[in-house]
Amino acid sequence: MKLFRITLILVICILAGPAFPQSSKLYRWVDEDGIVHFGDSVPPEYSKLEQQVINEHGITVDVIRGKKTAEELADEAQVQQLRKKRELDRRRDQALLATYLTIEEIQMHRDRRVELFQAQARVTELYLTNLRRRMEMLLKEANEFKPYNTEQNAPIIGTELAQDIKTTEATIARHEENLDKFASDEQAIVARFDGNIYRFRQLKGLD
Repeated sequence: MKLFRITLILVICILAGPAFPQSSKLYRWVDEDGIVHFGDSVPPEYSKLEQQVINEHGITVDVIRGKKTAEELADEAQVQQLRKKRELDRRRDQALLATYLTIEEIQMHRDRRVELFQAQARVTELYLTNLRRRMEMLLKEANEFKPYNTEQNAPIIGTELAQDIKTTEATIARHEENLDKFASDEQAIVARFDGNIYRFRQLKGLD
């Protein structure tokens, strides 16, 4: 019965079409209770719902999307992120194939980068060895003064010596951090190039 009423309203609207100007629009929308409405304008309380624009022949010529739910917006954002990731992956694949012709070239490039980090580490280790020797000498000298010397009559350490110890200690700590960073960067480089080799084999059908 409900379907018949809706159909009848639509037929009446279509038959009444010539009474309206050719440019007039007829809107169709369904409210939250599932009731179908028709009108030449949409009341404000229904403006957030999806609406169909129907011409004088009863044909839907346009759809006005309703306000999207938080779930729909989240789904769209996820789809958009997936599209961006696929595009980035496609560009990486293109760059990989354009940069290297063989797996051996990738391995050679990887080894050169690793050698660079290892050379930086060797220089830093040598510098640290010298700094630690200097620290030993400074501390040996400072043992004659408070607070390094606990004897009651020991003199207070001089400002210059105290500052020299502080500066040397900070320099040692900084270079030890650099040494750890070189090792971490080397591991990251190896992992990245190994990933490139794996992907190159896939793209070339070598697996």
